[in-house]
Amino acid sequence: MPKRATYAIATALIGAAAFGAVTWLALESQEVAVLSTRQAGGTTRATRVWVARERQSLWLESATPERPWYHDVLADPRVEMQLGGELLQLRAHPVQGERGHRKIRDLLSRKYGWADAWVGLVQDTSRSIAVRLDPVVAREPGDSR
Repeated sequence: MPKRATYAIATALIGAAAFGAVTWLALESQEVAVLSTRQAGGTTRATRVWVARERQSLWLESATPERPWYHDVLADPRVEMQLGGELLQLRAHPVQGERGHRKIRDLLSRKYGWADAWVGLVQDTSRSIAVRLDPVVAREPGDSR
């Protein structure tokens, strides 16, 4: 094989490896939670997600409406999240439309900074949907609320 071809192949492989490494670093170097949703049939789906906080709520982004975990929460909004060593019981509330989209894009951009910008090069989030997660309040026995 000619030296130029070898050089071109090596350069392409190094570029691909660097792109992959930066993408992995962007996705995994900051706070990542594990969201557990219920699939049709009752099995559990675990999905690694970025999460932003605002007051008492947590916010997630479904990058596209086709994400499997998003379909799970539409069918059953009860979810669990492993976050910072805690297992949280939450209820999902999709916030569809431009208002929700702008909110989650702003929250994630502020929290994840360069990583959010990098991931935006790989994943088109122009149709993303915000999902607000609220804590499930435990009820006392006999409480009929």
